[in-house]
Amino acid sequence: MDDFLIYSAYLILLLNLILYSYSFFRKEKANVFFVSYLAFSFLLQIYMEIIYFLRGNNLLAINIFFVGQMILLGLFYNSLMHIKGQKLFVKTSVIIALMVLGAQCIMDPNQFFKFNLFEITLTSLLIVVFALIHFYNMLTENKEYYYISIGIVFYLLTSTVLFLVGNLSPELSADLKYVTWMLNAFLIVVYQLFILYDWIKTNPKKGSLV
Repeated sequence: MDDFLIYSAYLILLLNLILYSYSFFRKEKANVFFVSYLAFSFLLQIYMEIIYFLRGNNLLAINIFFVGQMILLGLFYNSLMHIKGQKLFVKTSVIIALMVLGAQCIMDPNQFFKFNLFEITLTSLLIVVFALIHFYNMLTENKEYYYISIGIVFYLLTSTVLFLVGNLSPELSADLKYVTWMLNAFLIVVYQLFILYDWIKTNPKKGSLV
């Protein structure tokens, strides 16, 4: 069951990458930063799968993923905003977050190879804030990347809670930790389906063939 969820997420992610790349290169409809995020996510997931297969430590890759996700989705939402104050807030927030995380790693270089809950929480919540600002803007603007933003907020909030519960509660049994891990894998699938659904809604003719 766990392998089914993991590889289902990989397949849907790959499908999303193909569809959004097609929209970007052939129809110029997709956002370059979001396509870059999908490509970054897919390549890093494949890399982590290889490291896992070789029984290596992929915590460095996980840390790179969360930081890269914050940067790319920050650029994504920044590109969707038209108010200078909002754009400045996004850029400043990302820069400050990078400085804080950089300082943390300078003080403790081993953070690169640890499961950094502070990093996960900080980067994820910042993206959620950016998405909520985009939701606010959509009250008076077109609902652009609406379902993607729903998926981002839903997944990042729930997965962050799962990470915190699973790693800050050492008394949890191994079975319960496995359940939280499985639930997170399921949430990734749901998240990717939101992304796929957004593409279908914005490409109705092609979407009918998917």
